[in-house]
Amino acid sequence: MYSGLAGSGGMGRSRFNRRRLICIIGVLSLLPFSVANARQQFIFSQPLTSRWQYSTASTINITPTMHETSVYLPLVEGQLVALNAADGTLRWKSEMGGTVSAAPVADERGVYVATEAANTEAGATFYRATGTLRLLSQSSGVTRWMHTFPRPFRGALTASATTIFGGTADGRIYAFSKETGEIKWLAQFASSFASQPVLSAGRLYIGNEDGLLLVLDESTGQTLKRYQTRGAVRGAVALANELIYFGSADGYVYAIDELTGRLRWRLRTGAGVQAVAPTANGLVVASLDNFVYLLSYRRGERIWKRLLAGRIAAQPLTSADSALFVPLGGDACVVLALHDGKTLNSLEVGVDGNTAAAPIIAANVLLITTRHGLMAFAPPATSTQ
Repeated sequence: MYSGLAGSGGMGRSRFNRRRLICIIGVLSLLPFSVANARQQFIFSQPLTSRWQYSTASTINITPTMHETSVYLPLVEGQLVALNAADGTLRWKSEMGGTVSAAPVADERGVYVATEAANTEAGATFYRATGTLRLLSQSSGVTRWMHTFPRPFRGALTASATTIFGGTADGRIYAFSKETGEIKWLAQFASSFASQPVLSAGRLYIGNEDGLLLVLDESTGQTLKRYQTRGAVRGAVALANELIYFGSADGYVYAIDELTGRLRWRLRTGAGVQAVAPTANGLVVASLDNFVYLLSYRRGERIWKRLLAGRIAAQPLTSADSALFVPLGGDACVVLALHDGKTLNSLEVGVDGNTAAAPIIAANVLLITTRHGLMAFAPPATSTQ
């Protein structure tokens, strides 16, 4: 059962700062702000052709990241490659060992990557640290700093101008200095994290495996609010109309008043929900029973519902008139019209090519991680130079 408890801080914040018709946070929390402008200009319903492909059989179900003209693609065995987003040429390759454990983030300093070392000490009383976080140089991939942690980061990292945030498998949330990697604050909770944290207006939104959505003060780590559900909260939240929208593995979509902490509405879907995204037409919701919904913001009323060929675990991308989905295990990405849910476009990615990694946009190209490598799509008339 849902329960919401307002925290002791933040209630006096200005309503003006939070008042927004549509704040596209859920999707863009994983991308730099410069990509936000590019994504708003990208129309998925128009014809899109393959621009280039970086072929490899080593991709994993973790979303790549980008900064300016570089895209950083996680691979198996702790590898990360830096590619030119315009043409797919390899800039450098880093081999860190272990496995990449969370979606990375990047900025002008470089790329921040979390990895997990294999634990071979079965039966031991004390286990060695298995998590790492490091900053790789933007130009060469050389490690600039690295720190180890008891357990690995999961889900995704997120970042402000000065700080990296992430949740770990042992129930901790960390805030680190981008400059040095030193811990700014640490918050301990009872359950592990494997979600996509979101930053907005000085607050960090992050869910855990026990079904708890937490709202923390970005600067101090103080818990401002918490919302309890009956299933794991793994996706990113969406913020719009002074409400917090998110999905849970209990099969419900929740809309919580951002100021009072009260439940405004909840809607039952056919399975767990990991992906929600705000649009001008309403809230896009994807459930793990292969259905996509468009819900009204005010009461959660269903505007339309469509069945796709596979489960939707990856965060969709939206544009002015459409939304792009990556059905897990399928061979094509699907573009649906926002006003009626009808199919507008389809992007072939090869037999059983889709993964759980979310699509991103960089250097005016749409980048999709497949089981066969990274594919770039763009309108035929768009120059990527």
